[in-house]
Amino acid sequence: MKIAVIGGGGREHALGWKLAQSPEVNEVIGIPGNAGWINVGPTWPGTDPLDADFGARLRQAGVDLVVIGPEAPLVAGLADTLRDEGMAVFGPGSAGARFEGSKIVSKEFMARHGIPTADFAVFSDADEARAWVRERGAPIVVKADGLAAGKGVVVASTVEEAEQAIDSMLVRRQFGDAGTRILIESCLEGEEVSILALVDGETIVPLAPSQDHKRIGDGDTGPNTGGMGAYVPTTLVDETLWQRIRTEVLERTVAGFRAENIDYRGVLYCGLMIVDGEPYVLEYNVRFGDPECQPLMVHLASDLAPLLMATADGRLSDAPEPEWHDGYTICVVLASEGYPGTVRTGVELPELPDDDPDVVIFHAGTKLDRGRIVTAGGRVLGVTARGADIETARARAYGVVERVAWPGAQYRTDIALRELRRQRGHTAT
Repeated sequence: MKIAVIGGGGREHALGWKLAQSPEVNEVIGIPGNAGWINVGPTWPGTDPLDADFGARLRQAGVDLVVIGPEAPLVAGLADTLRDEGMAVFGPGSAGARFEGSKIVSKEFMARHGIPTADFAVFSDADEARAWVRERGAPIVVKADGLAAGKGVVVASTVEEAEQAIDSMLVRRQFGDAGTRILIESCLEGEEVSILALVDGETIVPLAPSQDHKRIGDGDTGPNTGGMGAYVPTTLVDETLWQRIRTEVLERTVAGFRAENIDYRGVLYCGLMIVDGEPYVLEYNVRFGDPECQPLMVHLASDLAPLLMATADGRLSDAPEPEWHDGYTICVVLASEGYPGTVRTGVELPELPDDDPDVVIFHAGTKLDRGRIVTAGGRVLGVTARGADIETARARAYGVVERVAWPGAQYRTDIALRELRRQRGHTAT
């Protein structure tokens, strides 16, 4: 089987790395890929998947399955186009992808189908939004409606911060068309958890629960990012909570898809806040989370390729259940200086070690420049390590992080520290 993976970030590198290990796969193409794909397969740099002849190129290359990594081509309807041309595609069509393309669409869907979520209101007028915030008070959450690369969310601790976020989105248009409407919702106090599940329209196959770290700084300080690290699994989700998540979130969501005639074939990402043991949906994503995908792929012991093909074909009920390694897997993201704002690129990376079989370095914002690997984006590398316990996994990951960090690199030192403290019986802070 030949597989094409659309995208060039850490998520796509992790998917390609895992798919290339399958005995059923003879080639994995990265489109466009990144500097890390040299150990995965060929790349198609400079290729636009939205070009009219893209499907024909895939068929000519003998591609059997297309895995669409990022949200933007999904929202643009790439999966629909390729399916119409007779290709097997892992990723929802535009009707499903709009649940990430519009936070407002998602919240209104949750309300219709009884899926637990925070109270919310929708605004396109800045004065009306400010008045609502003043009435409700803070803390409160302000979100740009559309795609904003994980950065269009402001958790405002004061009314003044909320008003500044409203102005940046609706008046100054910091996020362009993504912020022409905004969502303001109650701030839920608890712990976040990422629940990902494969969905083929009918069958749901949950993956191991993970926990992301979205803010740039230790202790969850500073602005939101696309994600600075994650680990899998998390003991925050016990068996009782897991059953509630499956019933109240996953099953209700997929039943809602069916009721609204949405043929959803791909991965469904539910970002949850756990408040006093109660699960609330913060957001849907319609693709693998990044960085959650990286520890998930390293933690997955069984073959990924049959699962993705079965999802694309609508026969997930016949596929084997995923099997997981014992212990824990952690990913620590190294980002460029300036991230999540304007970043410095073109910085040469040090030699990346490959001497520990329990550590994988996934590339995100990298490129080859005259034989050198240089930074080419905000998040650059994801150092991902597996261990028999969370302490061992953390030690392995951070041991490599310290070896590969370049001058100006940013990374958090507390990835999975909350889990370690939880297991030691300390308050998770």
